[in-house]
Formats: sequence, structure tokens, C-alpha cells
Amino acid sequence: MTLIENFSQRLLRHAAATPNRAAVQLLQAGQPDHTLTYADLCAHAAGYSAALASGGVQPGEVVIIILQHGAALLAAYWGVVLHGAVPAIMPFLTEKLARERYLADLASLLRITQPAALITYAAFENAVRLALPPDASVRAVLLSEAVTPLAQWSAETLAGTRADPHAVALLQHSSGTTGLQKGVALSHQAVFNQLQAYGAALQTSSADVVVSWLPLYHDMGLIAGFIMPILSGMPLVLLSPFDWVRRPALQLQAISTHRGTLSWLPNFALNFCAQKIRERDLEGVDLRSLRALINCSEPTRAESHTLFAQRFAANGLARGALATCYAMAENVFAVTQSELGSAPHVDVVDPAALSRAESAQALRTEAGGAQMLSNGRALPNVQIEIRSADGAALPERHLGEIALRSDCLLESYYKRPDLTGSAFSGGWYLTGDLGYLADAELYITGRKKDVMIVGGKNIHPHDIEDLAGAVAGVHAGRVVAFGVFNAERGTEDVVLVAEADTPAAADVAAAVRDRVNRGTDVALAAVHLVPPGWIIKTSSGKAARSANRDKYQAAVADAAPE
Repeated sequence: MTLIENFSQRLLRHAAATPNRAAVQLLQAGQPDHTLTYADLCAHAAGYSAALASGGVQPGEVVIIILQHGAALLAAYWGVVLHGAVPAIMPFLTEKLARERYLADLASLLRITQPAALITYAAFENAVRLALPPDASVRAVLLSEAVTPLAQWSAETLAGTRADPHAVALLQHSSGTTGLQKGVALSHQAVFNQLQAYGAALQTSSADVVVSWLPLYHDMGLIAGFIMPILSGMPLVLLSPFDWVRRPALQLQAISTHRGTLSWLPNFALNFCAQKIRERDLEGVDLRSLRALINCSEPTRAESHTLFAQRFAANGLARGALATCYAMAENVFAVTQSELGSAPHVDVVDPAALSRAESAQALRTEAGGAQMLSNGRALPNVQIEIRSADGAALPERHLGEIALRSDCLLESYYKRPDLTGSAFSGGWYLTGDLGYLADAELYITGRKKDVMIVGGKNIHPHDIEDLAGAVAGVHAGRVVAFGVFNAERGTEDVVLVAEADTPAAADVAAAVRDRVNRGTDVALAAVHLVPPGWIIKTSSGKAARSANRDKYQAAVADAAPE
């Protein structure tokens, strides 16, 4: 049974026992590596706690943090925790985000969440204040430049040490494009239940070293790449996601240099690394320390695992080091985990039955079959069911909605009782994801709301995107498929938008059509090739289908003759 305590007590316990142990090694391009010991982290965090107290923020109130990836963000987060308030990180405005849309999203978030304070930079203060609604609940805007570490502080003065372990500890906001409105409220105890169960599945110890470049506003980065290592006493090597995008070799170099044992990344990053990392950036890179590189956050692909394993085998990557996980913020993070030390199982199934969303019929041969990569078995504290459209539990190898229950589920969608009520059925959380079970292992086939219905058939966009993404000239991971209702035909047309090299656009479009037509029974109504940066992605890096559909329809309308 997990020890009943709260975040502050656990953090301070580590600081008291091992004050000089490295909690985080922060690696940022163009700057010296920066090590934060547990004592350093607590001193910086105590400074933010004192600033929040001076600003009139009360324990239990929400504090929104808008800071770039770096030491200030880490200290601010734990400062909110030590004050007993509830931290929530929002992505920082970058050149890839439209300023007007970003500020509109921020205003929407503030209206719903009603935070007591925001923490940001001086240069961003005016923009933040412009986004404040007229009836804003915000009483303090704290600037990171004005906060200094406390050389002397006492645990007894920190309100966070008295927080109820069953109270809300943090908010994770869902990765969307319409205001980040779904704040997942998680209790201290729910997070500790997750850490205990997931740690057991990974067989973690203080000898592990976590290496992560993942953004902290997303559950994979926040939990697996930040909260779990710090509260579990595992050293964390933290890179900037912006640095990683420019130089994906940094993750592998950090694993080699710091003898990293655990790291997480989404499926697209496997392809990205295998295709983009140059040989000269791999000189001296040794990956033999890596116990698990865990593929999570989007549908996992057997082809991506094969590509990555072959590319980095010469650097000591063990084939069994590649693992998979199915996770979601609503369950803190992990729901399932594949067995470490062996490659996840590949289930070869009948693609026709799969595309009709009926069943996953196993085939005896790989020829003509669809390769489904297992996401492993449920954590010991998680139960999984596959539900039919009418809510009935389905047997193995039948496709349906994934439902789960556990002791680490969300308390609620913060201040959204409407969403909370519709997300549960008889104590089970309805994920909205589609999949099936085989030999108690979970396979993900798509997202319920993403399914296109064409001529009475259910079409999963991921299948089409994977095929199109393999065409020469199409940019990896920059493809999105969606349905557009055709009133004349009374059904949806399937449209595919892809960022591609433009000199041979006609040839690329023809190749995409041919590959999709040969690989599925779907006829694309339109292939729309666009320049790099056109496709809208969510804050977690997934293609935002509804937003891209709207953008595509606007572009078609603008191009239509008057």
C-alpha cells in the first residue's frame, strides 16, 4: 500500500535524506549544463512559495505557469506545490503558434479554470494581462525574474506540507486547439498510486536515470519525464524539446553520456530520429545502458520499431529495449506497459475486418496482414474492458471503445461537471479510444471521434495517414486525413492533407492516391499538398483533425471562382 503523504512531504523527504543528490541535470543548447540538487530545487521552489504567499494566493487555489522550458519552470512548479496550491502548465507562446489564437485560448482557460495567479516572464506580462477576462479571478501575476531562491527556509512554514493527500494536487490540460478547456484534476494519492504501479511494471530503482526532452505541459513529459523521477529519487536529465527538434541526436547523446536507463517518446519520434540523425552525430554514442525506450502518446507502429532498431543497433541498442505503453492524463499517465526486455508482440490480423471496425482476426501468415503492435498488459491497479456501442463488454479480438477503472483516475475535469459526468459509466472511465484485447494485451486501432463513416463503412484515418506518409516527397509525420460531408452523396468524402516537397507536387499526389488505393479500399476524394508548417498540431504534437478540416475548407472556398 502506498504511503499516505503529499507531494511536498515526499519532495522534502528526499531533500532531507539526500540534499546534494542531483535531482535534475538541465541541458540547454548554448548554455552550460546546469545541475539542480534536491537542496537547490527546494530553495528555488521555496522562493516561489514565498512570492505566492505575498501575492495573497491561498492553498488549494490554481496557479497557471507560462514559462519556457528551463530552471525557472521547474522551480515555479515545485514552488506552487510547496505553497499547497495547484499547478497547471500552459505551453509558452512560440513562433509556431498564432498569437491571436494563443491569447484567445489563454482567455478561455482563465474563464474556466479561474486561477488565483499566473507565473510568467516580465516580457510576457502585458500579453497575459490582455487575456484576462473582465471578471478575472487572478489576483497576482508573478514574474520569474523577481523571484529569488531562499537561502533559509523551514518546512514547517510551507503550507504544502499540510495538504490533504486526497485533495487535488495538479491540473493537466488536455492537448487541444480550442482553449485547452479540459483540465484533468488529479489528487496526490492518485499520482502516488500510479507511481507505485508503474514503477513496479518498470522495475525502477534509484539506480535508474531518466532522460527526457518532452514538454512538461503534456502528461508524458509531466509525469514520466518530471514528476515520477523527482518524487521517486531517480536522477533526471532534462533537455529542451525545441533543442531536440533541431538536433534529435541530443537525446541519444544524453543517454550515452549520462548512462540513461529510461526514456519516453511518441511514435513519430522513432521515425524522425532514424531518418534525421546523421552518422557523425552518433560517433561514440553507446546505448547499452538503456533498459527501456518507451513508445507512447500516439498509435504505436511495428514498422517504426523495426526502423529505429535497425538504425541504432550498431550503437548498442538492444532490440528488447524498445517498449510500448498506452497512457492518458485522465489515469495520471500509464494504463498499460509492455514487458521490458523483450520486443512487444506484433499481432497480424485481417485488414478488411479491422477496417470495418468489427474484429481483429488473427492470420497465420504475415502476407497481406495488418501488423498491430501490442501496448502491453494493464498495470496491476488497472482494469480494462472493451465496450460495444451500446456499452456491453466485448470478448477478446472484438473492436470497441476502451473503458478502464483504477485507483489513479482523475477526480474530475476541473470545473466541468458536464464533461465529468459524460466521461464515466458505472464507475468506468470511457476513454474515447478504440481497440481490442488479445491474450490480455491491448491494441489501439484509433480514436472514436476520428472515425470516418464512408458508405456505411468505418474508416480509421491513421491507416490512411501511415500509407501516405511513406510516399517519397511527403514529410514524415506531417499528414492528416479527415472526412468532409458530401451532401450530394449523403456520406463523407475522405480528404488527405500532406506537407510535401512542391517541385513534383503532381507526381507526389498521384503516388499518394495510388498507395492509399492499393493499401485500403478507400478512394481519396482529394489530396491537398501544402508547404511545411501548414498542418495544425495540438500541444502534444498530434494533428488536430477538426482544425485542419476547417483550414482546408476555408482554403478551398477561397480558391473557388466567384
